[in-house]
Amino acid sequence: MKKIFAMVAVAIMTAMNVNAQNGYDETKHEVAISCGAYSNSQIIDVFENIGGAIVGAKFENEKFFGPISVEYFYHMKNWLGVGAIVAYGQNEQDVMSGKEKIGVSKNTYMTVMPAVKFDWLRKKNFGMYSKFAFGATLRNEKYESESASSKNSNDNELHVNWQASLLGIEAGSPTVRGFLELGTGEQGIALIGVRYKF
Repeated sequence: MKKIFAMVAVAIMTAMNVNAQNGYDETKHEVAISCGAYSNSQIIDVFENIGGAIVGAKFENEKFFGPISVEYFYHMKNWLGVGAIVAYGQNEQDVMSGKEKIGVSKNTYMTVMPAVKFDWLRKKNFGMYSKFAFGATLRNEKYESESASSKNSNDNELHVNWQASLLGIEAGSPTVRGFLELGTGEQGIALIGVRYKF
């Protein structure tokens, strides 16, 4: 009876060891998709609108989309991942002259940033981390006129951008987790998403 008990105990411990090896600590890659709020580009647009209002321009029906982000990290060590983030955002608003709509302004932002992620708390079903990224945004500003007094325009500009997520919290299985981040940058001051580790 003792031999059978010992064999069962060894078998259970072996199974738990194999399961742990196939779990979170063995994952090297992770991909994630997220949606954020109040990105750098959105905040810049708000200040530009305030500046436009000072000189007499007026904007209404402002609609933000995104930022939507996709990211990939490769874990060189359990606590250190390196990778990249791609983010997309859009802002559309009506341009007014008095009470008359004279056109539509549409800005789109495509951002690519190399990134680093520090996992400073690693558990099987829960983790906490910080993430930093630095790169560039291609901003397209398009104006479609609805008035003979103004002309259409389409301009592109490239500028430096970043993301600093000081606190990230993730929870779920060893391979699929939901996450929430708080920080500042082109992904937003707050973002929520899902991550797959393999």
